Amino acid sequence: MGTELTGKVIIVTGAATGIGKSAAECFAESGAKVVVSDIDVVRGNEVSNGIGDAGGDAIFVEADVADDSAVKNLVNRTVDHYGALDGAFNNAGIEGAMGATHECTMETWDRTMAINLKGVWQCMRHQIPAIIERGGGSIVNMSSVAGLIGFPGLPAYVASKHAVLGLTKTAALEYATQNIRVNAVCPGVIHTEMIDRITQKDPETEAGFIAYEPIGRMGTPEEIAEAAKWLLSDASSFVTGSCLPVDGGFVAQ
Repeated sequence: MGTELTGKVIIVTGAATGIGKSAAECFAESGAKVVVSDIDVVRGNEVSNGIGDAGGDAIFVEADVADDSAVKNLVNRTVDHYGALDGAFNNAGIEGAMGATHECTMETWDRTMAINLKGVWQCMRHQIPAIIERGGGSIVNMSSVAGLIGFPGLPAYVASKHAVLGLTKTAALEYATQNIRVNAVCPGVIHTEMIDRITQKDPETEAGFIAYEPIGRMGTPEEIAEAAKWLLSDASSFVTGSCLPVDGGFVAQ
């Protein structure tokens, strides 16, 4: 077990699968007490129980980040159970239906923004007071390379991920003197269920996505988890307001 996050209480949203699952497991292996949160109760509990079976410390709290009362309950349950909150990885997100800008439905736009952007804001608005009470901590928000550059066919997703970076920078400036660091990670093409939905597991389509990556492959959820762990740890104590690409060189082209 690592020691980088020993004693820290950390919330991970969207933790039932993919990057969130890997992050929850990674943080627990590094000594954190992890609050696994998702709308998927079955798989969320599986992640939490798996951490416990491996010798870690975790609980599951169901929450839809688009529901402010659910987010408030998530933070309250965390503090009630562990006595404090040190950090959060606000990872929950959706890609929405693909289509050109004029084809994007109101339903797709509103739901994508509600989860990817408003959800991050709602998480922070409840997490920050608890972290202030703790005396400081770290928040990592999930953006994307699609928050740094355009990506045809996903207008709501791209807009939401760009906006997360603006929100992250603003919060970083607001709370810098209160010992709260706020950063974002910007993954490239990561092999998750989201990518499988977009590519439909078609080899030719997958090859097209891999072609975006100078490194020559898709990333793994574990690689994003390690980046988020560093930002949550004291090793990144002079890093705030950062938008960290973890993308195999995607945006360097």
